[in-house]
Amino acid sequence: MKARRKDRDIPEPIEPWSEIRPGLWMGGHFWTDPTGEERPAVATDEFDLVISLLTRAGHGPHPAVRHLITELPDGPLTADQIDAVQESARTAAHALRDGRTVLVRCRSGYNRSGLVAAQTLVELGHDPDAAISLIRRQRSPRALGNETFVQYLTTGFARPAA
Repeated sequence: MKARRKDRDIPEPIEPWSEIRPGLWMGGHFWTDPTGEERPAVATDEFDLVISLLTRAGHGPHPAVRHLITELPDGPLTADQIDAVQESARTAAHALRDGRTVLVRCRSGYNRSGLVAAQTLVELGHDPDAAISLIRRQRSPRALGNETFVQYLTTGFARPAA
């Protein structure tokens, strides 16, 4: 599975993860420090639930932390992948309602994590456009640059024909 489409010249974020709303964090496995050096973002035990849409050895979380792994491409999704996005968002929303902290992460914390974090916000009652705007304001204007993902959020998760 491709971690990131090579046709994009998008710099890594300047922080490992960003708080989108109280308790909901979005991020990646890599970030760029102030000197321009790419650094690993390693989750330990600072979150109650980590949802990884891409995994890398050595990036955590701590074994005691609940870790959901749902590998997704940064492109059109299959019906099963759409179901996995929706289930991940429902799980995250449930954890947030219970007062737990949640990190949703992918490689850089822009698209795949943005899709699940935005859908989590929708599950919590946000309008899709407001959810997208909040993510771009809190994480990066580059977040949800994948127009296919924006369409999933704004028009609904229509399942592809089998």
